[in-house]
Amino acid sequence: MSPSATPLCPLSSETLILPGLFGSAPEHWQRQWARDRPASRVVEQADWDHPQRDAWLSRLEGAIAAAGEVWLVAHSLGCLLAAALAERPLAAKVSGALLVAPCDLAVAEERHPGAIDFGAMPARALPFPSLVVGSLDDPYMSADRLQETADGWGSGLVVLGKAGHINIDSGYGRWPGGYALLDRLRGAQTQNQARRHLPPRANIASWSAAAPLGRD
Repeated sequence: MSPSATPLCPLSSETLILPGLFGSAPEHWQRQWARDRPASRVVEQADWDHPQRDAWLSRLEGAIAAAGEVWLVAHSLGCLLAAALAERPLAAKVSGALLVAPCDLAVAEERHPGAIDFGAMPARALPFPSLVVGSLDDPYMSADRLQETADGWGSGLVVLGKAGHINIDSGYGRWPGGYALLDRLRGAQTQNQARRHLPPRANIASWSAAAPLGRD
């Protein structure tokens, strides 16, 4: 499926893209996604260099409130922002989330001292379907912590092998495999709605291991 192909979600749905610390450069797959796909946009923050949880969450909730149902595509600290919605009423408008290379908050704070004010690492199970995508050598999250985080959030998990932080530095510019992962998550959720006796994660687990993993 090409990046510009018609999305599987209803036309009333919007994809909100959530970068992490420092935002995402124009070459980053998130920015390319926003250019490639209809009804996709980056939730821009006032201060990318000094993330403050409440300020970032306010921007995200404003974007969700102004939209219909939404899908979230998050990277790094943006994944923690998406997870912070777990206890918020507007989580009901989230159809699902693709959470790529979530950071361990303690590691991010150690690597960027004084820059991040995000409270505690979100640990509550997410009330919407979600898929975590990570790697074995991410400098921001160990493989064990990745599994623990996905389990705590109730998310499916795809591990790309040694893919670093799944960003430009590790070779992920335009990332068609990412498009396919979100489309499959959407498809799994559609099937789940038709078969309500199955929990969302059961559907995700059945295909995640076979999902496309490549950079290009």
